[in-house]
Amino acid sequence: MTTVATKPDAEQRQHVFTSFGAQVVYGLIVGLLLGMVARNQSWLVPIVSEVGAAYVSLLKLMVPPLVVTAVITSIAQLRQVTNAARLAWKTLVWFAVTALASVVAGLVIGTLLHPGRNSRVDAATATAPETTGSWVAFLQGIVPSNIFGLEIGLKETASGALAATPSFHVLQLLLISIAFGIAAVKVGEPAEPVLRLTASVLEIVQKVLWWIIRLAPIGTAALIAKAVSVYGWEALSSLGTFVIAVYIGLAVVIGLIYPAVLKLHGLSVRRFFAQVWPVTSLGFVTRSSMGVMPVTEKTTVERLGVPRAYASFAVPLGATTKMDGCAAIYPAIAAIFVAEFYGVQLNITDYLLVVFVSVIGSAATAGTTGATVMLTLTLSTLGLPLEGVGLLLAVEPIVDMGRTAVNVTGQALVPAVVAKREGILNREVFEGK
Repeated sequence: MTTVATKPDAEQRQHVFTSFGAQVVYGLIVGLLLGMVARNQSWLVPIVSEVGAAYVSLLKLMVPPLVVTAVITSIAQLRQVTNAARLAWKTLVWFAVTALASVVAGLVIGTLLHPGRNSRVDAATATAPETTGSWVAFLQGIVPSNIFGLEIGLKETASGALAATPSFHVLQLLLISIAFGIAAVKVGEPAEPVLRLTASVLEIVQKVLWWIIRLAPIGTAALIAKAVSVYGWEALSSLGTFVIAVYIGLAVVIGLIYPAVLKLHGLSVRRFFAQVWPVTSLGFVTRSSMGVMPVTEKTTVERLGVPRAYASFAVPLGATTKMDGCAAIYPAIAAIFVAEFYGVQLNITDYLLVVFVSVIGSAATAGTTGATVMLTLTLSTLGLPLEGVGLLLAVEPIVDMGRTAVNVTGQALVPAVVAKREGILNREVFEGK
């Protein structure tokens, strides 16, 4: 009797230690050890750098086909859902609600810790970035320049030659796919073969994607090893208070705000974070919301119980515009830092502007996403010197890891919350039953 009762428990414990999430943890530990070794063995640095970059490239490779096929297929499936427009609206509302709570937390923490007064950063490092945020960039960014949403840029190689580097714009891909999906639905019967073909391609893309995701422990080990070996912690000596303030803000978002939202909707906090752990950890080590987006979508559907038809819309949109780490916490604290460094007194109007830019600005910078671009938009709105951005570049990789982890976690949180509010969340999947 005792043997029968304890066997499932033993199997469950064994599964916990061999699960995908546990493997990612092992990758983190191995990466830390490799990074410490690489700091003294320089030959190891390019190896882990190349392996980590290759893994992120593989993830990004799957983003365009996943977005196109998933969105078109989901629109075809949404024909059976009567509240599709309400789902989209509530998604945007909860993007804004969590962003509002996050930026307020950032302003409070920045005001209490005074990161600009307690730093010893060298004023000579103040330089304006080459790329700045612009409200016009939003309109420019959503209008596709070609049917594939691709852009070609020229980059100088080590030999001095110019090489063409293609890149894609997810928001443009999203809009193109939505347009094609709606058109296919409107056409009706003649478009059914195209929809069936798209659904078949989606299945193939998801299978290849899962093979790539299974490499996550290796990619995690390489990426964290690079972070430890290349970036180090030397920069913390001059910007330690700023980094601490940012990470406290990120901890408040992921440890208080997100759990409060989950509790408000009757969802288990422990279960959510256990299910979304692969997304959070990969966001931390890859520093790329776009690279993690395929994993976020797969996790949202298969581990959180969000219907694929809705997740295929919400997750790509969130990967482009939902950035509580980069667009809320970071610009709020960084703006206070720059203002204090240059001796500028911020008033209540300035704080309200920071809130406005953080809630709306991530969409406005969709054509040129990035925390630095978001910060320049905030500084220019407040009339603060853009040269202040250069003061923070020394710790950019260190804070970017935490920012991206919060970003991708929020991108999985909102679809789960909206699905729960609309009664379409599969609770058995969410609860692991």
